[in-house]
Amino acid sequence: MADVLRGRVWRFGDNVDTDQIIPAEYLVSPDPAYLGKHAFEKARPEFAKNVRPGDVIVAGSNFGAGSSREHAARALLGAGISCVVANSFARIFFRNAINLGLPLVEADLDLPEGAQLEVDLAAGKLRDPETGRETPFPQYPPFVMTLIAKGGLINYTKERLKWESGSA
Repeated sequence: MADVLRGRVWRFGDNVDTDQIIPAEYLVSPDPAYLGKHAFEKARPEFAKNVRPGDVIVAGSNFGAGSSREHAARALLGAGISCVVANSFARIFFRNAINLGLPLVEADLDLPEGAQLEVDLAAGKLRDPETGRETPFPQYPPFVMTLIAKGGLINYTKERLKWESGSA
């Protein structure tokens, strides 16, 4: 994972639920690439066609409400989203995203759609490169930073088991 994530902003409002992120008919596969092709298909049909690797979602409150399935976070990763910044997150979505290695940042950020954003997870700050304005956010504890850096809990566990068995 890069020290600083940089991407173009996609704006969303409050209460974006998991059915908006990935419609239920696509939950037949756990494949991130497949899910990413259908991300926001009904809510924002242009999203999957125009999102680029590294882009960032900036949203209001309660992002990821709804289902406990991991598919929503997996779809965002498959679409190329590097980070989601929102005022608040649904708790189960937050946990699923971290378990999959998708960074989430709780901050109130006023940037327009299409603006560039830099996210420094280690320093706990968001930066608008156009204006230089910085917005602090609560930093993750070291273990969560490790999970994100390893690409999620499964990758972390696989690496750990190899190390403990002496095959790393």
